[in-house]
Amino acid sequence: QVQLVESGGGLVQAGGSLRLSCAASGRTFDPYVTGWFRQAPGKEREFVAHFSWRSGIEVYADPVKGRFTISKDHASNTVVLQMDSLKPEDTAVYYCAASNVYRSNLHTQLGYDYWGQGTRVTVSS
Repeated sequence: QVQLVESGGGLVQAGGSLRLSCAASGRTFDPYVTGWFRQAPGKEREFVAHFSWRSGIEVYADPVKGRFTISKDHASNTVVLQMDSLKPEDTAVYYCAASNVYRSNLHTQLGYDYWGQGTRVTVSS
């Protein structure tokens, strides 16, 4: 069984930064890709970014391009989402997700097999 645990959420002022981590555990965890999604109050869960462990390719949603960076920690099964220049509209619960295989719909929830419980990010204006 694979488990994903997010950490690093909190309250920050607009223009500030936060660093989210997604730690994975499980004997069979051999991810093809790890992604981040977010869900703001009253809205659908939306894609933020994903990272391919084998190719190193990073993909970002347009609203976060140039402000967020996704990367991996080679020493552990951890993926980090560095969020800079945060805006109030970035306020949401952020979820980590992972897939062991390539799928063409990695920008959607259907592309992932494993999910964390989420960590809340609040950006004040």
